[in-house]
Amino acid sequence: MSHVRQITIALVTSCLFANITNAEERIWHIKAFHPDGHVIDVKALDKDGHIYDVKAIETDGNRHVMDVKVISGDQRLPIKILVSDERFAPVKAIGKDGTVYDIKALADGKRLDVKGVERNGSIVHIKALGPNGQYGVKAISPAGHVHDVKGLKMLDSEVEATVNGVQVAAHVKALPQVGD
Repeated sequence: MSHVRQITIALVTSCLFANITNAEERIWHIKAFHPDGHVIDVKALDKDGHIYDVKAIETDGNRHVMDVKVISGDQRLPIKILVSDERFAPVKAIGKDGTVYDIKALADGKRLDVKGVERNGSIVHIKALGPNGQYGVKAISPAGHVHDVKGLKMLDSEVEATVNGVQVAAHVKALPQVGD
């Protein structure tokens, strides 16, 4: 069975049972790594400038494919790569009413775009776009484990899904790091 098919089955299964289990969750922080070694907060912003946490969610010890969501109180909003003609694909959160929230890396008073910058097969590489280059976006566990934050394509078509009226090109997940 192919790796992509295994990930697809795991993702679908976890989605089906996510609301009917009493799962133990561990929250991972989402950060961009600056080349000089410091980390940059990655947050969601609404049109009024309110800032919301962006987190990866480990469920029952499963760290292979973790959802990346906006967490605000008891509300969790999906983060997706949207269908677009832009050079770099927009990474956004989608509200229940279809409202789109920006995903930004907040560094030194600046708001850096977080975008899908390159696609390799079913994986879309997500980076924070800084003035001097692109910064990797990572999930960091409370125990110090680090995973990559990537877009995951499961279909060959441009539109992967429509979430609350918004066309989605890929799902944003935290995945184990793979060596070069």
